[in-house]
Amino acid sequence: MSVQSDFAPESEAPAETSELLDGLNPQQRAAVLHQGSPLLIVAGAGSGKTAVLTRRIAHLLAARDVGTGQILAITFTNKAATEMRERVAQLIGPRAGRMWVSTFHSTCVRILRNQASLLPGLNSNFSIYDADDSRRLLLMIGRDMGIDVKRYSPRLLATGISNLKNELISPEQAVAALEPGADELTQTVASVYGEYQRRLRAANALDFDDLIGETVAVLQSHPQIAQYYRRRFRHILVDEYQDTNHAQYVLVRELVGVGAPDTDTVPQSELCVVGDADQSIYAFRGATIRNIEDFERDFPNAATILLEQNYRSTQTILSAANSVISRNTGRREKRLWTDAGEGELIVGYVADNEHDEARFVAGEIDTLVEGGAGITPRFGYGDIAVFYRTNNSSRALEEVFIRAGIPYKVVGGVRFYERKEIRDIVAYLRVLDNPGDTVSLRRILNTPRRGIGDRAEACVAVYAENTGCTFAEALVAAAEGRVPLLNTRAEKAIAGFVGLLDGLRERLGSSNDGELGDLVEAVLDRTGYRSEFEASHDPQDLARLDNLNGLVRVAQEFSIDRAHSAALAGQSDPAGQESEGPDGVGLEGDDEDVPVTGVLAEFLERVSLVADSDEVPEHGAGVVTLMTLHTAKGLEFPVVFVTGWEDGMFPHMRALGDPAELSEERRLAYVGITRARQRLYLSRAKVRSSWGQPMLNPESRFLQEIPQDLIDWRRTDASPAPSAPVVGRYGPRPTQTAQPVRGGGGRRPLIVLTVGDRVSHDKYGLGRVEEVSGVGESAMSLIDFGSAGRVKLMHNHAPVQKL
Repeated sequence: MSVQSDFAPESEAPAETSELLDGLNPQQRAAVLHQGSPLLIVAGAGSGKTAVLTRRIAHLLAARDVGTGQILAITFTNKAATEMRERVAQLIGPRAGRMWVSTFHSTCVRILRNQASLLPGLNSNFSIYDADDSRRLLLMIGRDMGIDVKRYSPRLLATGISNLKNELISPEQAVAALEPGADELTQTVASVYGEYQRRLRAANALDFDDLIGETVAVLQSHPQIAQYYRRRFRHILVDEYQDTNHAQYVLVRELVGVGAPDTDTVPQSELCVVGDADQSIYAFRGATIRNIEDFERDFPNAATILLEQNYRSTQTILSAANSVISRNTGRREKRLWTDAGEGELIVGYVADNEHDEARFVAGEIDTLVEGGAGITPRFGYGDIAVFYRTNNSSRALEEVFIRAGIPYKVVGGVRFYERKEIRDIVAYLRVLDNPGDTVSLRRILNTPRRGIGDRAEACVAVYAENTGCTFAEALVAAAEGRVPLLNTRAEKAIAGFVGLLDGLRERLGSSNDGELGDLVEAVLDRTGYRSEFEASHDPQDLARLDNLNGLVRVAQEFSIDRAHSAALAGQSDPAGQESEGPDGVGLEGDDEDVPVTGVLAEFLERVSLVADSDEVPEHGAGVVTLMTLHTAKGLEFPVVFVTGWEDGMFPHMRALGDPAELSEERRLAYVGITRARQRLYLSRAKVRSSWGQPMLNPESRFLQEIPQDLIDWRRTDASPAPSAPVVGRYGPRPTQTAQPVRGGGGRRPLIVLTVGDRVSHDKYGLGRVEEVSGVGESAMSLIDFGSAGRVKLMHNHAPVQKL
């Protein structure tokens, strides 16, 4: 292992490719030129990692005789993949469009569509179930299995199954691993998991986690397939490596060839990963920080290069971030710096409550945009972002922004593709593409209403179960009068529905690669979905109609973009011939191993894999961006407001008694601070409404970790406490002795809990204590709140009553 931070590059670039290195600092240059051993690039926030990755790819193509087909670059969002592809194209031309630059999930979709024959019960036209589809399927399963779906909600079951899949644990392994006395939730998840997988296969569908897990299974079970992809992808680059989960970690190792048998004639691929352990903030999604922390242990001959020079923020902002993150123990020492100057001081504000905090934010935005108080306007609304810890914190901000006339967009709320009317039409498209997609088929069976009620649907479902046919085949049987207990009216309605789908499918078959927008128009018109909204006088239905017209435009643009990409691909290889490597694998990105799925299948795949961060407004959109700190990861803005700096809010309440979670919250603070380029505002509220009542909140410990000479406090103390009762919930801090208070200020008695006790929590409801640790002020319990999940709480922090 070697760690390189301040040194001359280990090799020089040929003169003809030296322009690819222009503007790079010594560490960035070394990262671009490194070859041979695995490489870990520890890229601090704003250190130019995208430039390094794109230059490294361009250098591989220009100086090392590598073909576009030999490079696999994996990112975490479609937006990042598109940006990387475009930036490489600026350096090497249109052939960059032939590279595999995509997310983990998109990469796996391409592999699985080609290798679907190796997966029993699956064909290459499989559907991709998103979170909503999975929950709908789990609701059906729960009801069929007689499970209390209020106690064990589909969301709770989906989380449990996802956790198992992220660890590559199969349904059989989950059942076998059950220990005597396992809690009911664990037993329920294990019992549902197998049936969930069976129904996914019956529907010719995979969920998000399956995309990774099934790809790993194919590579591990079929060495010849693993060898094929290793021969093809001689260079693998992974961005945001700190956000990978266990399944993704194993996938990377399989693609690289780690642990391949000695008899394997294909050498390991060259691996380059980029990440920053200080920005690992997705443990709740299954990400494990150990993947990046133990990279040198996993690859003993790895080289490590630190990128610490920041090209985004002022030194004042970086000093604040460095000071906060330095409190985390066990981290690799790294200090961000810039030569851009100290910049403005950070602005701090202590508000009376969340409404006062929102008014402060709105007032500052007006000043920044319109000028005033001796300040010349320097920013537009699109230059400004407001971050908060949890989604429900946006309400007060939105109310004030609306009154103040400040244009804004909330990112991470109800997304375009999550709106009911959009999901309904997408479900029609899915059924046209994959008739076996039972979840989508049952969604649209009576949407819009066509006289097929719950009883008729149940009769069809029972027939399908008893005869072993698919739900689609059972519908055909119902239309032909072969399903028992169906009345004539229901049979006629089902026959009309089957005929509708047949007609749409005929239209699709006649122009599968034509104009996708026309197909969406046909679905809207023939189903009566559009006419139903046009006849409505409800303003919300008019808005829904606008959304549907927006879907038509998206489909039209997709067809245009697809045709443009195909033209560029042909332009980069006008002769239609591609060079091959010694193993007969194309060097210039041949896609013979990717089945032709048609424009509809490609569009549905794109829709399924859209992420929150792909919907962030473009710079210059003229609106203030509101989002959670987690969603802000990877973004940057000239002006950033981070609200809610209170213990219990940020860091979150559940992290106060857990050192690992507290470290992750501190990393989240680091991420939030380093999103700002020029100006940073930090605010907190003395009192914030929570669970329907005002709560007295102590200052965030993270705010105290920022040197005070870096902050210009506009207000350091709130008004006297309101006369109304205020309920405190957080215990002593290292620098203060404030205690939770109730009513007029009496101390909350320290609750004593033991395993098995029943409790009531203001937010989570009824629960049972499973574990107890610590004593006195440090006492904490792990409590099972049923459908709300298992939560670890400190006795003197949480609003809990012993029953």
